Amino acid sequence: MASLVTYEDSESEDDSLDQTEEVTSASIQTGCYELNQEVRKLESPWTIPRPHSSTTPDPDGSVLAYPGNVFERSSSSLYPQPHSCFDWESKCCHDGTAQDKHPRGTASPQSQPETPGKISPTKPLSHAPRTFDGGVTPAKRNHVVRSGVRPYIPKRQRPATMDPKHPAEQVPGSPTSQSQILLDVSARVKPYLGRNPRASGMPRRLLMSLGGHQAPVNTVQWCPVPHLSHLLLSASMDKTFKVWDGAESGQCLRVYTCHSGAVRDARWTPCGRHLLSGSFDNMAVITDVETGQQVVKLDNQFKVMRVVPHPSSPEVFLCGGYSSTVNAWDSRSCKVVKVYKAGIQQTLDILFLRGGVGFITSSDCVSRDSADRTLIAWDYQTTAKVSNQIYQERYTCPSLALHPLEESFVAQTNGDYMAVFSSQQPYRMNKRRRYEGHKVEGYAVQCEFSLDGTILASGSSTGSAHFYDFHNAHTLHTLRAHSQPCLCVSQHPVLPATAATCDWAGEIKVWH
Repeated sequence: MASLVTYEDSESEDDSLDQTEEVTSASIQTGCYELNQEVRKLESPWTIPRPHSSTTPDPDGSVLAYPGNVFERSSSSLYPQPHSCFDWESKCCHDGTAQDKHPRGTASPQSQPETPGKISPTKPLSHAPRTFDGGVTPAKRNHVVRSGVRPYIPKRQRPATMDPKHPAEQVPGSPTSQSQILLDVSARVKPYLGRNPRASGMPRRLLMSLGGHQAPVNTVQWCPVPHLSHLLLSASMDKTFKVWDGAESGQCLRVYTCHSGAVRDARWTPCGRHLLSGSFDNMAVITDVETGQQVVKLDNQFKVMRVVPHPSSPEVFLCGGYSSTVNAWDSRSCKVVKVYKAGIQQTLDILFLRGGVGFITSSDCVSRDSADRTLIAWDYQTTAKVSNQIYQERYTCPSLALHPLEESFVAQTNGDYMAVFSSQQPYRMNKRRRYEGHKVEGYAVQCEFSLDGTILASGSSTGSAHFYDFHNAHTLHTLRAHSQPCLCVSQHPVLPATAATCDWAGEIKVWH
C-alpha cells in the first residue's frame, strides 16, 4: 500500500474509531466527479475488485462503489487505510479517462503526478463521467433523435382525446400557411365587423367560381366566427373536405383527406378552430383547421350521414346515418354517452332545438303508417321520444333548418315544398304556409335561413337557388346558379347579399 497507519498497543479501540471518523469524513474530489458528503461504513452485497496499482494491494480488501459514496472494507481489519484509497481513486480515474481520450504514448494533462498523502484539486472532465471499471455511470444520457424516427411519447403526455387506433395524420402543407389560416382577417369582411347587421339582400351577380372537387359537393358552410367568416367549408363525395377563401382570392387554403369514403357532411365547430365531418367509411372525425391533424376519430359502425355538435356543449355531437339509432359522442372520452333508438332504417338529418334540450330527426321511412317515424322529437337528456306525430304526409324530409329568432323550424320535403313547424310542443305544422317553386326529386337539397331570419334559401334539382320571404312565403328571387342540381345554399353571416352554392358536378360558386 502507498502508506500505512500504525497503531500502538497503548492506543485504545475508541481512539482508533475516532481517528477513523476524522479520516473518512474528509471530502473526496477526483477527476471523475466530486464527492462532498460524509462517508459511512455500510455493508453492501456487491463489491468491485480493486484494480492493479503500483502498490501492493491487500488480498482481503475490496472497494464498494456507489454513485455518491466510496467505501473500503477489509475482512481482516475494520481500520481504514486513508491514503491508499485516495491514491487508487485518482490513478484509476486518470488512467481510465486518459486511455479513452489520448492515444498511447501521448501524455494526458490529467495524469500528472501528485504528492503522496495530499489530494490535489482537479477540474471536472468535460465528457461523461465514468465508473472505476471504465463504464458510463447511470447518469441520464442526452438522447439524439434521428431524422425519420418518431420519438416515444408517454401515455400521460398524449392528448386525452386522441384515439389510439387512429393516430393523427398531418395534412400536406407548409407550416407557414397552416399558421395563417386562422390569423388573417379578410379586408372585405373587416369593414363589417362590429356593425349592427343589415337587412339581408338578394345575391344576383357571380363573384367567383371555385373548382377542385372531383365529385358532387354535398354541403358548403361559412365559418360562424365573424372575423373568420371569409372561410368557406365544403364537403364532397370525392373523400375530401376543403377550406376556401370565399371572400377575396377564392384560393383553396387546405385539403383534408382523413376519410377513406365519401364525406357526407362537414361542419364548423362554434369556436371555428375545428371541423366536424362524417363519412361513408363509418368514421366521424374532428380535425384541427390549422394543422390538419385528427383530434378525434370515432367509428360508428354505420355510414354517417349527419354530424351535429351540441349548441351548448360543443364537445358532444350527434351522429346519424344508415342505422336505426343515433349516437351521442363525447369527444373528450371518445365514448358514446347516449343512444337514441328510433326503429328506422336511415337518419337523413338532425336538428337541435333552442338551447339543446331537445332535437328533431328525419328519416327515410315512408309507408302507409309512417306518420310516427318521418319526424321525431327527442329529449336529449332522457333519450325518450317526446313526439312522433309531427308530419302526417307521406314525404321524406332530407333537411331541416331552425329559425334564428322565432320558435319555429322548416323541413325540406320530397313533395317539392318546405313546411313550417313550431319548435315547441306539440310541434304543430303550419298548414297555411308552405314554400313552393323549387324541385327536390330525391336529391338531398338543403335549406337555410339568413342571419336575421327574414329570408329562407333553398337549392333545387334544376340547378337554381331560390330565396323566399319567410313571413309570407313569397318568392323573392330565383338565381340560375348551376347546370346540375344545386344541393346547398349558404348565406354569409356578415357580408350582406352574399351566398355560396354547390352542385352535383362538384362546382362551388360565390354570389353577391
